[in-house]
Amino acid sequence: MIRFLQTPGPIKKVILSSILLIFCGAMVITLIPGGLGGGSSFGSPGRGVVAKVDGEQVTAVEVQREARSMLRDQLPRGSEMSAQLLPFFASRAAQRLISLKALLAEAQRLGLHATEDDVRDELQHGQYAAVFFPGGNFIGQDAYEERLREADLTVPMFEQNIKDQVLYQKLRGLVTGGATVTDAEVRQEFDKRNTKVKFDYAVLKKDDLLKEIHPTDPELKAFYDSHLANYNNANPEKRKLNYVLVDVAKIAAQTTVTPEEIRAYYDQHRDEYRVPDQVNARHILIKTPLPGPDGKIDPKGVQEARSKAEDVLKQLQAGAKFDDLAKKYSQDSESAKNGGSLGWIQHGRFPSADVDKAAFSLPKGGTSGVIDAGYGFDIVHIDDIQTAHAKTLDEVKSEIEPIVKQQKAAGAAEAMANTVLGQARSEGLEKAAAAKGLQVINTDFVDRSAALPGVGTSAQFADAVFQAKEKSPPDQVQVQQGYAIFEVVAVQPPSTPTLDQIHARVETDFKNDRVRTLLTQKTQELSDRAKAEHDLKKAAKELGATNKTSDFVLPDGQVPDLGSMSGNASVAFTMKPGDISGPIQTGVNGVVIELLEKQSPADQEFAAKKDEVRESLLQQKQNEMFGLFTANLQEQMKKSGKIKINQEELKQLTRGLGGDEGE
Repeated sequence: MIRFLQTPGPIKKVILSSILLIFCGAMVITLIPGGLGGGSSFGSPGRGVVAKVDGEQVTAVEVQREARSMLRDQLPRGSEMSAQLLPFFASRAAQRLISLKALLAEAQRLGLHATEDDVRDELQHGQYAAVFFPGGNFIGQDAYEERLREADLTVPMFEQNIKDQVLYQKLRGLVTGGATVTDAEVRQEFDKRNTKVKFDYAVLKKDDLLKEIHPTDPELKAFYDSHLANYNNANPEKRKLNYVLVDVAKIAAQTTVTPEEIRAYYDQHRDEYRVPDQVNARHILIKTPLPGPDGKIDPKGVQEARSKAEDVLKQLQAGAKFDDLAKKYSQDSESAKNGGSLGWIQHGRFPSADVDKAAFSLPKGGTSGVIDAGYGFDIVHIDDIQTAHAKTLDEVKSEIEPIVKQQKAAGAAEAMANTVLGQARSEGLEKAAAAKGLQVINTDFVDRSAALPGVGTSAQFADAVFQAKEKSPPDQVQVQQGYAIFEVVAVQPPSTPTLDQIHARVETDFKNDRVRTLLTQKTQELSDRAKAEHDLKKAAKELGATNKTSDFVLPDGQVPDLGSMSGNASVAFTMKPGDISGPIQTGVNGVVIELLEKQSPADQEFAAKKDEVRESLLQQKQNEMFGLFTANLQEQMKKSGKIKINQEELKQLTRGLGGDEGE
C-alpha cells in the first residue's frame, strides 16, 4: 500500500517514536485519577493477562514492552537506575494500555470508524508525511515494507496502529469539539502570563536557623520515643551467605579459539559480512517551498530554488570547493556543517530515486548536475565508491574470534555452574567449589544493598538470595559476571534500632522538625512586624533576615533564594505596589515580599500574541475535557465489568520487572 525511506537508523527511530507518541497528545491517558487500584480481581483475567477491556486483552508482554519503550523515551542512553525504574513504568504502561483500549472500544461503540482512506490521508498529510511522501511524492512499496521489517513491525501491525490513531483522534475531536475560549478569557490569560513585577524581599534561611538548634539528650530521647513508628524495622533484614562465582571473563581468558571454529562461524554468518554497493557522498540541498494550505506549491518559490542551485553548480564548475559551498548554501543543516558529507550510503537508500540513480552513475570524484529531488534541488559529489562484495575470512577474522571466544566461555561457564550446583546439593558447596578450583566466599550479615566481592551490588543476586529460605539447598542465579551458586546460612530479621544506634539520624530528624516550625514562626513574625511598621527592610534587620531586590520578573521567572515565581511566590502578581505579603515558604527559605512596581503588557503585544494564547487555552480546555471523559469512561467500564484487572499479575509486573524479555 505505502512505502518508506532512506537510512535504517533514523527511519526506525521515526517509526517507533511516532507509534509511541500516537496516543500521547493528551497525557490524560497516563494520568487517570485513582490509577488502577479500583479494579476488582474477582473473575479477573488469567495468567499472563493484566486486564481485559471490553473483551480485548492487555497482556503482560505488551505491558513489559510498553514499559521499556517509555523508559527508553525518558532515558534514551540508559542508566544504572533503569532496572529499578521499570516497575514504576510498568504501572504507567498498564494504565496507558488499558485507557487506550477503553477509548478505542468507546469510539467503536459510538459508530466511529477508521477507513483505508483515513490511513492513506494520515500517512500522506499527517505526522508521517515527511517520511512517506517527501516533497509530496510517495517513496515506494518495497522500501516501506523493508523499513517496517527493520523496525520489527509488519505492514498490518503498523497500519492497524495508524487506524487506532485515527480512531482516537476522531473520538477526541467528538468529545472536545464544543470547547470554546472567549475574548475575555484570552485577554485575562495574556495579562496573567505577561505582567511583570519588581519587589523587595527579605529572606530567612533554613541553614542559618539550623545552626541555632542544639538539642539536649533528653530532648532527643523524647523525640525518638514519640516518633518510634518512623524507626520501626529501620534495621533491614540481613543474611549471612556462602557463594561461589563462576566468572565468564576468567574462563574466556583461558579459552582458545581454533581456525576451524572461526571458519565455521564465518560460514554460518556469511550474509552478515556482505557489503552492498555504496558510495561515500556529499550533497548540497536547496529546498523547495512546502505545500500551502491548499496542498499546492508556489511555482515562483520552486524556480527561485532551482536558480539558486544552478548558481551553486556554476561556482563548482568554476573551481570552488564542494565542502565550502555546502557549508555556505546547503539547507540540509546536519550535513552542511560537515561540508555536505552524508557518509557511506547504500544503493536505494537516498530519499529520492533520481538522486540515487545519479549518485550511483558518477565516478569517484565526480559531481552531478542539478537534480530535482521532489523536495528540493540536489547536487551530489562522490568521494569514494565501494562495489558489492563479501568480506573475506581474513578481513573479518579479528571480529569473529572474540565472538566465538565469548560464546565458548559462556557455554563453559553455564556447564561449570550446573556441575557445581549439582555437586553442592549432594556433597556441599565447599567440596563442589574445590573440585573446580573455585573459592567459596563467606559473608557476614549483609543487607540487599551490600556490595559483595565479585558480584558488586547486583539486583538479580539480591533478589535470589533474599527470596531463598534459610539453610535451604544451594541454588544458582545468573549475574552480570556469570553465575553465582549460593546458600543462605542464617537470616537476621529486620529490627528497630535503639537511640544509640541511630543517634545521628535522630538528631538530624529532630533539627529538621524543629527548624520547620522555627522557620514558619520567624517568617510569620517578619511579615507581621513589616506590616505593622510599614517597613520590610527595618523588620528584616531586626530579625536578622537578608534584604534583596528583584529585577522585573514574569510569572514563569526565577528569583534567587525565592525560586520559581509560579509557586508560592505567585502571590506577588495579586498585590498592589506598597503591599507586603504574608509568609512565603520555599522549602529551604522563608520569604516576605514588598511589591515595588507592576508592569502590565502593552496592547501591541496582545495583538501579536492573542492567537497563540487562544490556541494554548483551547488545547488546555480540550485536555481537561478529554481527561474528565476518559476518567468517567474507565470508572463506568469498571463498574459494568467491561474492565477487569488482574491485580496479582499487575503486582508481579510492578514488583520486579527487569531484564530483557524476548520481543
